[in-house]
Amino acid sequence: MFPAGVDEAGRGPLAGPVIAAAVILDPDTPIAGLNDSKKMTAAGRESAFEKLRSGALAIGIGEANRREIDDLNILHATMLAMQRAVDNLGIAPSRVLVDGNRCPDLPLPAEAVVGGDALVDCISAASIIAKVTRDRIMLALHAQHPEYGFDRHKGYPTKGHRLALAKHGPIDDHRRSFAPVRAALAARINE
Repeated sequence: MFPAGVDEAGRGPLAGPVIAAAVILDPDTPIAGLNDSKKMTAAGRESAFEKLRSGALAIGIGEANRREIDDLNILHATMLAMQRAVDNLGIAPSRVLVDGNRCPDLPLPAEAVVGGDALVDCISAASIIAKVTRDRIMLALHAQHPEYGFDRHKGYPTKGHRLALAKHGPIDDHRRSFAPVRAALAARINE
């Protein structure tokens, strides 16, 4: 039995789901170049993603959609996505190592590791899987709504995203519980 690393992507954006990944690495198939996904280039993440898909013992993905984020709040939605990722592993890990300072409620031992995405390979792997998965979702959303520029900012509250939100109003994928989206909704109602 081996540990699973767990991390998420997409807590801060104004749009799209929060994605969590759980990864169990194969100690007989080491994967070079794993790191915190935020410290890697997009090409580096894509390359590592493909290596992980073929070389990891198990990968589980969990998602909490925009409505769950709005209903639960981003923290609880993130914990739900992490639970789903662990549930989707297909094999049970010996324990779970979670990036950050808190763990979701799980039926097996779990430990929070602050900065774990840069320190623990299986958490780095989860960071990469979660980030690439979410980025691909946001690119698909961009294809449907190019006026928001999701291909550039992936839903994060950049100046360009906030301007597009003010001009076009929110789409269904925008998180209503986030202040800039609420403000854009209120502005449209008051027009």
